Amino acid sequence: MERKVKVAQYGAGKMSVYTMRYVYEKGGEIVSAIDVNPNVIGKDIGEIMGTEKKGVCVVSAEEAENTLKQTRPDIVIVTTMSLIQDVKDALLLCAKLGLNAITTCEEAFYPINSNPNVTEEIDKLAKQNHCTITGSGYQDIYWGELISAMAGSTHTIKKIKGSSSYNVEDYGIALAKAHGAGLDLDSFEREVASADNISDEKRQEIINKGEYLPSYMWNVNGWLCSKLGLTVVSQTQKCVPQTYKEDIVSSTLGMTVKAGMATGMSAVVTTNTKEGIVIESECIGKVYSKEDYDKNEWTIEGEPNTTLVIARPSTVELTCATVVNRIPDVINAEPGYITTEKMDELKYRVKPLNEYIR
Repeated sequence: MERKVKVAQYGAGKMSVYTMRYVYEKGGEIVSAIDVNPNVIGKDIGEIMGTEKKGVCVVSAEEAENTLKQTRPDIVIVTTMSLIQDVKDALLLCAKLGLNAITTCEEAFYPINSNPNVTEEIDKLAKQNHCTITGSGYQDIYWGELISAMAGSTHTIKKIKGSSSYNVEDYGIALAKAHGAGLDLDSFEREVASADNISDEKRQEIINKGEYLPSYMWNVNGWLCSKLGLTVVSQTQKCVPQTYKEDIVSSTLGMTVKAGMATGMSAVVTTNTKEGIVIESECIGKVYSKEDYDKNEWTIEGEPNTTLVIARPSTVELTCATVVNRIPDVINAEPGYITTEKMDELKYRVKPLNEYIR
């Protein structure tokens, strides 16, 4: 591609501060921005990024279709919600208009195993209109490609065990609420944990209805199995509230989480495969206390045993950089809902983004 890559930013909150700046610094340009928040609608995106004005103002989501039709971006970055059902309308709009899209929505990383109907609906429309839709972010590398690379250097594998923690304060109110942050323990049990106190048959029924609430690792385990060529026999999930001994002020929730209330949750997903390999992964998302910090740890048990630990990763920046570096892969991919394990390995972009587009 000889011209700059044109990008639309759908969602002008915390993550967009980085995704938009990274697009410019990688030689692309933002041609439109969309949000539902009246506090940012009408603002120049430069004001949001903390740079000079760019001549692009955020418009209301009600104007999204007309705006995208007028600006015709090469790709839309969607940084809004954490569940595929909640970003469905934005992704379907992109598919309807024949616009490639990449979203930080965690479930969108591998949504076919948690909401197949929505995934197939988006896939069908994207294929009809010759565009590609995908989900990416921190998990693409740190819960995905790094683990598959470790597996590639292992002779035999019995179990893959992973754990990752992150501060829900960094990702906005939708994510914090999805983790049960701010709930008392009875409410957490009723609104979050109870969803997994069910039989496998009932869970599959809920999944088929598009009503399942997966933890992030639910989709990650599916991605890993697909990447490694494993056949899933069964998969279970358990969500446990996280608490703290003292009150913690949450700026994202706009409240003080009292001692003993849920600051977030730990979700453990266990996948058994036909090949005998077990994947057990845990994500811990909560409002951090002063002692907490991000940590990513994965162990492959087999011959040999190998452990990878990444302490204090900058998860927000890594998420946004991953999304921007993925842009050429998405544009180059075949039409449909294409998850990233089917794309090229993620690469650092030395040259402007457009030079990687076929």
